[in-house]
Amino acid sequence: MSSKKQRLGRWGEQQAADYLTSRGYQIIARNVRTEHGELDLVARQGSDLVFVEVKARSSAVFGHPEEAVTPNKQQHILEAAQTYLQENPQLEGGWRIDVIALRRRPGAEPEIRHFENAFN
Repeated sequence: MSSKKQRLGRWGEQQAADYLTSRGYQIIARNVRTEHGELDLVARQGSDLVFVEVKARSSAVFGHPEEAVTPNKQQHILEAAQTYLQENPQLEGGWRIDVIALRRRPGAEPEIRHFENAFN
């Protein structure tokens, strides 16, 4: 991955973490690697565990960021979340998978769209 893409990804993950924290979520892990792929953010909202896929774009040339969460990508995230839960049985409560889509806008606040319980 190019360093420009990596910087955009790190920026997006930080923006998403800040967004969630400002709404009362607790970030408990970042960039969790599993055999099925990476979980960008793991957060807690009340008693629920929330696995968050973050997609960031600097323009709309290639479509909206959330469009990059394809059915194949969804399957990998779901499997990664299930692996995380198996490896952390002490984490009780319900769980869901959210998608946070961000678009960087020069000179303005980023556009943030939060899709709760995006798929299962």
